Amino acid sequence: MRADYDSTANAISIAIIDAPHAEGSDEVHPRAIVALAGGRPVEVQVLYPDLGITEPLTAVADRYDLDREALQAAAQSALAAPDRVVVLEVAARAPA
Repeated sequence: MRADYDSTANAISIAIIDAPHAEGSDEVHPRAIVALAGGRPVEVQVLYPDLGITEPLTAVADRYDLDREALQAAAQSALAAPDRVVVLEVAARAPA
């Protein structure tokens, strides 16, 4: 994943996969928009993360069956390094 917090826009962008361009979008939450390519999520935008990231990212994860913890880790990393791109690799959980 690649994440970026734009402090001027007060928005986080999380690229889930590299895609040439999005063909559409889905407003999953009043502060979360998912970019879609081929009907699949490719990018998540969280607006006003200073109001909290858990609720909008949970809505995104629930709607598209994405890893909520990975999305939160990416968002928190982006907030920790504003106005820079953060690249995050999240491994799958080990079987129990």
